[in-house]
Amino acid sequence: MANPRMQPVGRPRGPSTPCRNFVPLRTHRSPLDPQLLETLRFAANSGAWLVGGAPAPSRPAPSGLEAIRREVGECRRCRLWETRTRIVFGVGDERARVVFVGEAPGFQEDLRGEPFVGRAGQLLDRMLAALGLDRGRVYIANVLKCRPPDNRDPLSDEVETCMAFLWAQIEAIRPRVICALGAHSARALLGVRGSISGLRGKAQPVGPWTVVPTYHPAFLLRQPRFKRQAWEDLKTVARLLAE
Repeated sequence: MANPRMQPVGRPRGPSTPCRNFVPLRTHRSPLDPQLLETLRFAANSGAWLVGGAPAPSRPAPSGLEAIRREVGECRRCRLWETRTRIVFGVGDERARVVFVGEAPGFQEDLRGEPFVGRAGQLLDRMLAALGLDRGRVYIANVLKCRPPDNRDPLSDEVETCMAFLWAQIEAIRPRVICALGAHSARALLGVRGSISGLRGKAQPVGPWTVVPTYHPAFLLRQPRFKRQAWEDLKTVARLLAE
């Protein structure tokens, strides 16, 4: 059930309207790397994604992600730094054609600093194998980069703080498909309300990317009868990657 405190995060807006997902980064100690500044501006003013033929900034993906990680630093931009163990930035192929986005790190992820390493991660690995993929050929991240206390639902201001970095990661990688794992991820990426059962089952365009929402692996561990529907969503991902 969605947290009543959770408010939808708006989808990227037009060039003249700043994206409400963008959080000014005031805590850096030195001037922003010009390449990173370009990436974050592109993520914040993401109406450029909607302009036909508008070229995206060109840069090597690895240096883009490294710069974003440096800017995240030992982040204290929201309350979650007080209880986290490690920042969980993301892992995988920096030129992946598909990015899987979960909700937030859990207990094991917080200890290791890597997304999806617990039981849900093991199921995700099997889901990837069914597509003929593995962690080395995809990129895996979360909406939040720090674990919420007791694995509670993300709060709206926490999502807004982290989404600028997630969009910057996605823009640096430039995947063909984004697979949203769970309701919180789908709502944050699509900028809509709704349950995952209502959002899944259809691919939805967001800028130059296609978002495919599906059930979170942790939910599938609790409710295995929904695995068949999740498999249908994964087949949609496979079809889009084959196009």
